[in-house]
Amino acid sequence: MDSPLWQPQPQQIASARITAFMRHVAAGGGPTCADYPALYRWSIDRPAEFWRAVWDFCGVRANRRGDRVLEHPERMPGARWFPDARLNYAENLLQRDSDEDAIVFRGENRVDSRVSFRELRHEVSRMAQALRAAGIRPGDRVAGYMPNLPGTVIAMLAATSLGAVWSSCSPDFGVQGVVDRFGQIGPRILFAADGYFYNNKAIDNLPRLREIMARLPTVEKLVVVPYTRGNPQPGGLPRAVDVHDFMAPFSAGPIEFAQLPFDHPLFIMYSSGTTGVPKCIVHGAGGTLLQHLKEHVLHTDIRRGDRLFYFTTCGWMMWNWLVSGLAAGATLLLYDGSPFIGRGSVLWDYAEQEKMTVFGTSAKYIDALAKIGLAPGGTHDLSALRALLSTGSPLAPESFDYVYRSIKSDLQLASISGGTDIISCFALGCPILPVWRGELQCRGLGMKVEVWNDEGKPVRGEKGELVCTAPFPSMPVGFWNDPEGAKYRAAYFECYPGVWHHGDYVELTAHDGLMIHGRSDAVLNPGGVRIGTAEIYRQVERLEEVVESLAIGQDWPPPQPNDVRIVLFVRLREGLALDAALTARIKQQIRDNTTPRHVPAAVLQVTDIPRTKSGKIVELAVRNVVHGLPVKNVEALANPEALAQFRNRAELRG
Repeated sequence: MDSPLWQPQPQQIASARITAFMRHVAAGGGPTCADYPALYRWSIDRPAEFWRAVWDFCGVRANRRGDRVLEHPERMPGARWFPDARLNYAENLLQRDSDEDAIVFRGENRVDSRVSFRELRHEVSRMAQALRAAGIRPGDRVAGYMPNLPGTVIAMLAATSLGAVWSSCSPDFGVQGVVDRFGQIGPRILFAADGYFYNNKAIDNLPRLREIMARLPTVEKLVVVPYTRGNPQPGGLPRAVDVHDFMAPFSAGPIEFAQLPFDHPLFIMYSSGTTGVPKCIVHGAGGTLLQHLKEHVLHTDIRRGDRLFYFTTCGWMMWNWLVSGLAAGATLLLYDGSPFIGRGSVLWDYAEQEKMTVFGTSAKYIDALAKIGLAPGGTHDLSALRALLSTGSPLAPESFDYVYRSIKSDLQLASISGGTDIISCFALGCPILPVWRGELQCRGLGMKVEVWNDEGKPVRGEKGELVCTAPFPSMPVGFWNDPEGAKYRAAYFECYPGVWHHGDYVELTAHDGLMIHGRSDAVLNPGGVRIGTAEIYRQVERLEEVVESLAIGQDWPPPQPNDVRIVLFVRLREGLALDAALTARIKQQIRDNTTPRHVPAAVLQVTDIPRTKSGKIVELAVRNVVHGLPVKNVEALANPEALAQFRNRAELRG
């Protein structure tokens, strides 16, 4: 495409926070950067100066910053950021004290509520006192088995104000999934809702909680939060207390924010867990805060008065990312439930009624809207909306077209990519850059991202591995229960010693943006040619009959394979059956728009495709099933029953 899909207007560029940041850098003795490429080069060439400038410009509140910014920059892992600093993450999210909305909540059950910045401070104060009275101290773990409620934000901020470590997963996790995660970290307090709503159903979690408590002996107190019923009667649960009774003895007052080191543990996140027990990834308070401020303020142009939404559960890192928007002065718009209630319009009703300025979602949601023919731009007033963010999987070029055609022609569409591993992004949007079809706008400031070929050499315009060749503040502090760091190093630094290997198969474009072709471990290799699965999905899912697809490489022929063949599974529109004619069209579509190497040897129909709780399809789990190998942790899947369709199929035998 010769021209961008969107170009910021001169006044948008002039008023952008990143433009003000460039002036701030120049006024502080740094270079005068005329554009984003110049700012990016400076940010990776002079990382200490860049991150100090981010700290100052974004107004990080700290008891002490210290003069040292980066210690041991040559070590990866091993570098230390702001080693003399003392700060508190929650304090930075609770700076505002006004009657304006801090959090707006809307549930699928039509319940909605509002919490002002002043009320948020008061509730966090009371909850923090309750936690302190329960014996919580810095370093203790506090966990949440909660929907995306204001109370979840309050519990997290109260815990982290004390220096406790917060960890959460969504209430749709089964008992084993919860135990696999929280059982490794030993929380002392567990917050849990009595249930949740999804797809017009109320799901009762109290029976699960009885079993979970029996298997989590470290939990001294279970704090039950009413949601699906007015009075859940927690007395039948061991060591349980209603959240209102837990907080009742305490009145709001000044919050005592524990001032702790920059790398003090803040969050414990979990790998998807589809290849074994999830890894417990520990993220530090300062790195998380500083990275999120950079991404919110500079890359997303968030400022006081913005109304920030991301469709997420508390089991996905985008919840943590969303909540940090409070530090930039934004109002958080929370939603819990199915996004397809009301014929798919519920989130757009929300956007119109609350004058949403930033709408975040998954690529799969955007694709699903296109498939059902929804055109929110024609049915809703989206005049306040200026940015649409997408992540979770690669956003297909056709989805870019759909957004600008059917949602809004004048907004910044930012496809973003990073992960739980860094609780942030390697590549994302920029309000002063154009949007090119199918591309992530830019590499993140301060992130020395390169694309390496099979020889470990940086390339442009070729597909290769996404790597980061220099330290950045939101690298994990480490993994829980990994005192020597062996698991941590093996996860990211085994492939290229001293270089972060992220596991994405990507391409650096002529516009200095990125295109993502899938996960490296899911790359297909027929005849020794590397093929990203996203290249196939993009073509197949352009066909009206196909809802979604999944491709694997099957060792072929069994039982003594000497090559790999591509097998494509398709989920079709309801009522359709895969026949010879549609199979031929699918193969022709792939052949015409990619290469003959991309064409699958077999195309098979399924009624469901397995995915993680955050909506990512799991090629590796399907590949294991097809090859008769175990899937080690089906509890990590949202729909584990879907795996049965891939097992012992006659079409997959030699």
